[in-house]
Amino acid sequence: MISPDDLIARHHILNALAVHSRGVDRADANLLGSAYHADATVDYGFYAGPAAALVDMLAAAQKGTPPTLHRTSNCWIRVDGNRATSESYVVAYVEEPGLQRWVMGRYLDAHECRDDAWRLTHRTYVLDANVNRPGTSERADPPTGFEHFVPAGAKGAADPGRALLAFHSASAGAITMTATPNREAALDAALARAEIHDLCMAYARGVDRADEALLAAIFTEDSTVISGVVNGSGAAFARDITAFVSSNLEMCFHSVANEWVDVRGDEAVGEHYVIAQMVQAGTEVLTGGRYIDRYQRRDGKWLIHSRTFVSDWSHSHPSTMERDGFYEALTNRGCFGPSDPVYAHWAA
Repeated sequence: MISPDDLIARHHILNALAVHSRGVDRADANLLGSAYHADATVDYGFYAGPAAALVDMLAAAQKGTPPTLHRTSNCWIRVDGNRATSESYVVAYVEEPGLQRWVMGRYLDAHECRDDAWRLTHRTYVLDANVNRPGTSERADPPTGFEHFVPAGAKGAADPGRALLAFHSASAGAITMTATPNREAALDAALARAEIHDLCMAYARGVDRADEALLAAIFTEDSTVISGVVNGSGAAFARDITAFVSSNLEMCFHSVANEWVDVRGDEAVGEHYVIAQMVQAGTEVLTGGRYIDRYQRRDGKWLIHSRTFVSDWSHSHPSTMERDGFYEALTNRGCFGPSDPVYAHWAA
């Protein structure tokens, strides 16, 4: 049975895992180091020893390189008092000139809570698989107008996500990686995280199934959304993105991971890693980036007040999607609208 204290611990451990990925991807040694206790150790195979040395190596190696994206998911956490053990799956995107890599593995972690802060005490990285393809990533100049602008990811202080998180944190009165004042507030934050998680899951289904009503219900009345395809209010986004998806795409699939949420009362700030697969006019496009969010609890319900997509990478190829042959027997197919199997599933 999961106790309230376990739920609180999981909230902070998940944030520490997300902070680790963000620290690597932003080449931010201070942020990456904050995920570890001072005496933590690591074993990555090519290096085994104090975590502090790995932090310096990773941060230095990342500076000046194209954006990377370490998606931590499948997090299985077992809490035992002030200690915890976890297993996480990670897909890392790494780009080199003319080459795009997807590296798949697992983090086997030990955690401890010291001075009310959960951090890693040991990490073992396990490599499982990799994919290496010719690069098709393009970083074109932004459009002259703002109606379809989307910020592009970068390293260090140049990353727009960093500025957005700082802006939202200042507006919401949130302070990153600080201990929650008391147990009641800590439990409230953990429960808020669960509700905010559901908002992000609803967003993915709303876009992928072209469900305007579902999308419209997750935003505040005065919300803003910067997605690139549609920039405007939450209501306008719900209306226009579903029209675009259903009219222009063969399929759409959003996968969200690496969820970091900082809750302070009725305000919260979040960062979530996303990859989106789309097929349009015979071309498949896979895009990776982050949602930088601000949430508000209004009348007891958490809603998205602001969402900005920061684009880190993409690749495109002629579509290889098939519906016959190997896939012919898989007759339960996703689609846009209420005919998708998910609606009957939840109705039942």
